[in-house]
Amino acid sequence: MTARKHYASGEPCWADLQTRDVPAAKDFYGKVFGWTFKDLPTPDGRSYSQAFVKDQLVAVIAPQNPRQEAAGTHGQWNIYIAATDTEEIAADAVHAGGKLQFGPEAVADTGVLAFIEAAGGGTTGIWQAGTHVGSHLFNEPGALAWAELLTPEPQAAVAFFQQLFGHEVTEYPQDDGGSYSTLMINGDEVAGIVPAEEGDDAAWQIYFGVSDLRKAAEAAVAAGGELLVEPEDKPETGSLATIQDPQGGVLSLIQV
Repeated sequence: MTARKHYASGEPCWADLQTRDVPAAKDFYGKVFGWTFKDLPTPDGRSYSQAFVKDQLVAVIAPQNPRQEAAGTHGQWNIYIAATDTEEIAADAVHAGGKLQFGPEAVADTGVLAFIEAAGGGTTGIWQAGTHVGSHLFNEPGALAWAELLTPEPQAAVAFFQQLFGHEVTEYPQDDGGSYSTLMINGDEVAGIVPAEEGDDAAWQIYFGVSDLRKAAEAAVAAGGELLVEPEDKPETGSLATIQDPQGGVLSLIQV
């Protein structure tokens, strides 16, 4: 178990959950991943929780903002991509056909945050590290392991991220005639882009690692969650499942 101290620009580096019930989410994900937690105050008097695998920070569970609460929004996992200059990426995103949704804004000394909407859709966090580099573990049990953007316009999304971060791209033809695209940095695959199902909006599918897929899926159901995709073994991608927590947050699991 080696702690990550750096993420290259263009790599997914962090994921967090916004939910209407932080204590319930802590209970659920603690049972799925064995996380321990540290509670910290928010500026509005509420609290959020840092999640740890042993002593390594891997995620945050935070309360929804007032707008999300008023709309009755379900829980949502967010993905963040590392950047050396969030302000520059935010400006480039608009020129590349995307939209700036929030920021850039400094989060104390921890880093600089923005949310953008990619060409083709899908909300993406951009993170310029300060004291917080991102997940201390990657591709380990209980930690962020992969992310892929499901979008009705995959080629537009590929071009968008290439323009922002200079990703190389590998295309994998699929049996249905489509293509699974991987974004690459220095020859390493860092994220995927895949055509969405007809009628679906663009969204990121976020994967956390587990050591035993079926055991983790059973723990999710026992804790009050739902299996959206049953555990399955795929020769090309490994053992996968998708769960939904009791507040509606959707997360995929991959055996690592």
